[in-house]
Amino acid sequence: MPPSEVASTAIGVTVGGGQLMVMPGSGGTLLDKWMHWLRHVISGNVLDSQKAKMTGDDGPTQWAVLVRALVLTGVAGLSVLLPTVHGLLQRRRKDASFEYGPIDITQMTPAAAKEMHGRPNGSLRKARSSLIPDALEDLEESAEMLAADALPANEEVDRRSQALAAVGAPSFRRILRDRAGVSDLLRKECTTLQVNIGLYCNQACTHCHVESSPLRKEQMSIDVVQRCLHLLRTSPSVTVLDITGGAPELNRGFKPLVEGAAALRDSGARPTLRIIDRCNLTVLLEPGQEDLLDFLVQYRVDIIASLPSYDAAQTDKQRGRKVFGRSMEALQMLNERGYGVARAKPEGQESASGLQLDLVFNPPGPFLPPRQELLEAKYHQKLRDEHGIQFDRLLSIANMPVKRFFDFLRKKGTLEGYMDLLVRNFNPDTVPQLMCLDTVSVGWDGRMYDCDFNQQLELSLGQPRFSVFDIDSLQDERVRQSKIKTGAHCYGCTAAQGSG
Repeated sequence: MPPSEVASTAIGVTVGGGQLMVMPGSGGTLLDKWMHWLRHVISGNVLDSQKAKMTGDDGPTQWAVLVRALVLTGVAGLSVLLPTVHGLLQRRRKDASFEYGPIDITQMTPAAAKEMHGRPNGSLRKARSSLIPDALEDLEESAEMLAADALPANEEVDRRSQALAAVGAPSFRRILRDRAGVSDLLRKECTTLQVNIGLYCNQACTHCHVESSPLRKEQMSIDVVQRCLHLLRTSPSVTVLDITGGAPELNRGFKPLVEGAAALRDSGARPTLRIIDRCNLTVLLEPGQEDLLDFLVQYRVDIIASLPSYDAAQTDKQRGRKVFGRSMEALQMLNERGYGVARAKPEGQESASGLQLDLVFNPPGPFLPPRQELLEAKYHQKLRDEHGIQFDRLLSIANMPVKRFFDFLRKKGTLEGYMDLLVRNFNPDTVPQLMCLDTVSVGWDGRMYDCDFNQQLELSLGQPRFSVFDIDSLQDERVRQSKIKTGAHCYGCTAAQGSG
């Protein structure tokens, strides 16, 4: 076959009429450019043009035809070799864009994974969904039991007193006198400022004594937040800022309050000030709260989190659908950032990282909590073995017969029985540790109370009732001399081992 008519089917190219179509175009890789040059050599364009310049003859010479023939002799071999080389180069470029694991698979360790990935950059972060639609469904389904005919605060107080009378129980003030030898609870120097920053929440728990839910819109104003910070600065006896709600993190004043308190602590003016966030855990997974965990770590905020059971069904029944699963995920996130992780603790510090993580248990109904130390050991074992979770302490509290839980008891017909249980288990040893002795509670509107429970029953501190704008310091004598208001609900804090 004449060289000018060589046909190569191996790479689908045709040599004929002085044209060799090896590759489409001459751009691209070095291999592409070399093939483009070769095409011109074979077609005679290069050699013929050089000969023409020397002889002035435009026709092909024998020498040019010979060289062309020699080059074309290797085309068949090159037609097999070149696609292979080109394919290998293309594959190498493609493979370079992937991050294959090491051939030595023993190098694929958790430590290597942590070093490789670090903290998520957010590009593949799992899409978040809110718990609020589920909480609203829970509210709708339980409306008949929890809120259909909720009583005003003053009627609640009367109904509890009637329940005590029905079981032949004395008033709380009388049992204080007869069993504890105390005529009145005497206020001590204030060491804890508790701030209920608002009632909005992404959950609607059946035991909630403040009746928080996604339907509540009450939130503390920035003016009240700033006034609380003023009282914190002017009250050197205060060593704890206890922030509660609602889900306090979802309220507009949460971050300014934390930032202001942390600035006071870090300035050296109050170096031992402890900042506590009463967290429901699921808020850490709410859309829009992606930076919340970083914020809590940055300002060294301790967390006290409600977890009424290590059983999923029991927790979800009390706190709402999906709550247990999200709570476990949130606790794992907290552990990853140093919360509750068991390490050697520096002297004078409650947790090794300075990030205390305590859990709170409350019974799933009209019962008293188990013995706290035994239940804490059970929680540690269950959460560690089943979920790989660590925490510092478990606090157990009795359900307070207030607001939503009060309605639950009343409609179940167990109010009298529960009040009788609390009275039978009155423990005078709990009285010196009652929170109302050294705590001032501030509501979302700035009004002041002896405790968070009195706040919900509108039993205000002072006569007439004080707000944060009425005093310049929590060491004001008018606060110190104000009598602590008590009622039948106070049995909840003095039953058996007490609350907390």
